Amino acid sequence: MHARLVRAALVTALAALSACVGPAALAVPTAAPDGDVTWTVRTGTHDLGADRTSFTYTVNPGGSVEDTLVVANHGATALDLAIHTADGYTTESGQLDLLTPEETSTGVGAWVASSTSTVTVQPDATVDVPFTVQVPDSATPGDYVGGIVTSLTQADTEEGINVDRRLGVRITLHVGGEVQPSLAVEGVAVAYHGTLNPFSAGDATISYTLHNTGNTTVSAQQVASAGGPFGWFTVHASDLEATPQLLPGESWKVSVPLHHVTPAVRVSATAVVTPLLTDAAGSTTSLDQESASASTWAIPWSLLVLVLAMVAAVLGTVRVLRRRKRARTAREAVRVQEAVDQALRERATTSAS
Repeated sequence: MHARLVRAALVTALAALSACVGPAALAVPTAAPDGDVTWTVRTGTHDLGADRTSFTYTVNPGGSVEDTLVVANHGATALDLAIHTADGYTTESGQLDLLTPEETSTGVGAWVASSTSTVTVQPDATVDVPFTVQVPDSATPGDYVGGIVTSLTQADTEEGINVDRRLGVRITLHVGGEVQPSLAVEGVAVAYHGTLNPFSAGDATISYTLHNTGNTTVSAQQVASAGGPFGWFTVHASDLEATPQLLPGESWKVSVPLHHVTPAVRVSATAVVTPLLTDAAGSTTSLDQESASASTWAIPWSLLVLVLAMVAAVLGTVRVLRRRKRARTAREAVRVQEAVDQALRERATTSAS
């Protein structure tokens, strides 16, 4: 069972979602592992638009909209396809993926209902699949993403498993109401990694989580820096890539390496992010920056050991020199005393004679 699900997920990632986001993938059959996907899916052409690459709607709570998915069979045999809708989410690689039919959808996947759960498409034919988007009265305003998916389950006789091949079209839904974009920087931490070279700087790694706490889809530009007290020896990592589009409620973990960081006993690191809001027309708006900081110890142990060794060597040398000086002084005192004693004895001898 596990192998079947993994195989299905691979096919979904390589075939289904590529069809969701690109017009070229909507127009021609898409090759899939271990076989060919001989059908395509696209948006219907009517008063909602023509030549659309995805379904995009703005619907108020309690409202609805009707649309059509067009399925075309480019193969030589009839296809029996299953149809389902699912919520979308951002993967760890930053790509959009869809929940499987076994997983529970609470947004687009729950609000979009097709007219049928299966469809048969004859060779060189197309079939229209109507569907309805029904937004509940209690729906929270904001952005939602999902997809409507066609799938074909086939047996892989070589491996003894069933393989799901899927193609779908992305659905972007904005539920009307107050727009509240917000992106928080959470869990900031910094680690310092020194070197054995006492005269070399080390590396630092700042990690944090970006959490979309608003109700709109956002991405972010990022800048990170680290330095010593009072901003001394600050280094920057400003060439960071923008984050992927994060759906409301989603989080994105970030880890930024910073090189040539001086071990100034205490190192502070700061992450500054600029949330980016993209509207339906594709225009991007920069929101107010968010920042967070953390600090850690960055003690230059190698240099400290070297300094202590040098201090110990100097103190040892001074001590040896003082000891030698005292020894010379003592020997000189002995020689003087011996000379005095000798002189006194000679004088006594002279007086006696």
